[in-house]
Amino acid sequence: MLNVAVKAARAAGALINRAALDVEAVRVSAKQTNDFVTEVDHAAEAAIIETLLTAYPGHGILAEESGSEHGAKDSEFVWIIDPLDGTTNFIHGFPFYCVSIALAVRGKVEQAVVYDPTRNDIYSASKGRGAYVNDRRIRVGKRARLQECLISTGFPYRPGDKLKPYLNMLGEVMSQCAGVRRPGAAALDLAYVAAGHSDGFFETGLQPWDVAAGSLLITEAGGLIGNFTGESEFLDQGECVAGNPRIYGQLVATLGKYSKFAGAGDKATVRQALQDSRTEASADESTDGSEKTVSAVSEKPTLKAKRIKPPVARDTSTPDAPF
Repeated sequence: MLNVAVKAARAAGALINRAALDVEAVRVSAKQTNDFVTEVDHAAEAAIIETLLTAYPGHGILAEESGSEHGAKDSEFVWIIDPLDGTTNFIHGFPFYCVSIALAVRGKVEQAVVYDPTRNDIYSASKGRGAYVNDRRIRVGKRARLQECLISTGFPYRPGDKLKPYLNMLGEVMSQCAGVRRPGAAALDLAYVAAGHSDGFFETGLQPWDVAAGSLLITEAGGLIGNFTGESEFLDQGECVAGNPRIYGQLVATLGKYSKFAGAGDKATVRQALQDSRTEASADESTDGSEKTVSAVSEKPTLKAKRIKPPVARDTSTPDAPF
């Protein structure tokens, strides 16, 4: 089954690479604001589905563009497919996108392939047999302190995404780690964590096809993955955090209160922190306005960076998160 998945991923990758030679000629449409789909997405998905169903006609399909239209509807074997994760990167010629294919058996992911066509790298895993890139075994990083770690994420970009809580969350993580990156393809982000290129990952607003294959890569590489409260049943919950066991624990401790599954007390803390930050921002703007009337002639205009308090209840031991 893994070999068939690799074959399907390479077929899709060949289509993507051909289209990338003249990306401006690719037809693009918008599913919704800032959410794009191209003819390449559809062609790659069709190639994957044809390859999989030719080998396993009794299996089910869950794909980003066609949903559950193809395959058996009641099969215990379901292929979860993202034919081009990172479409926005692709249409801009930014070389960070991938093909993601996973096989879930009775709801548990047992086979996974993430193919990076720009580098011809195949990340693969079978349950209980380890994770690999191009036949080389991979493991998650060994760093134990968040302060030393490189963390990847994804920014909210769709209408209705909750930007302000995310900015507070991002500010907390940024203040605790060595750096944050936003490459733009969740499946490949997870593959990079599995390979030790980055130490952790977190994002909200995700779909099962974004994280199914990457989740098996993480666990087979010795890492942990779950929702923001640390629970492993996360595929349909829209939030994801991953890393080696120590970094995963530290990220959950920071992000848990932002989870939609967090307790009422944690959510109240976050709401209060947001209100405090808005009040502080308004006060800063009011002060800035009065100062400008007095010193508009004598001083040049400057940009003032505002600071957002981290969402913790009166804990002065935690420094303000920069924003």
